[in-house]
Amino acid sequence: MTKRKTPEELRSHRWYGVNDLRSFGHRSRTAQMGYSREEYAGKPVIAILNTWSEMNPCHTHFKQRVEEVNRGIWQAGGFPIELPVQTLSEPFQKPTTMHRKRENLQ
Repeated sequence: MTKRKTPEELRSHRWYGVNDLRSFGHRSRTAQMGYSREEYAGKPVIAILNTWSEMNPCHTHFKQRVEEVNRGIWQAGGFPIELPVQTLSEPFQKPTTMHRKRENLQ
């Protein structure tokens, strides 16, 4: 079993817990997003990379999944941050790998 890290050992402590200009910038931007210091101080910051898009039918369920993961991170004592990731949707790409597969089947 791995040893649980103390808040000072977390990478996010370097972002928020140190008294320097860089940490000041991180704390200021986080406050501008509406979060109080109590919500992130001493907690691991967990990034959720979300590929959900209305244009990608394969990822339509990700919106709900990310909300569930977000809630789980809060419940476990972390500070979740959702980051969007651009995805490409097969039906809107030309040519696509699916197009090539269809050509090979004929």
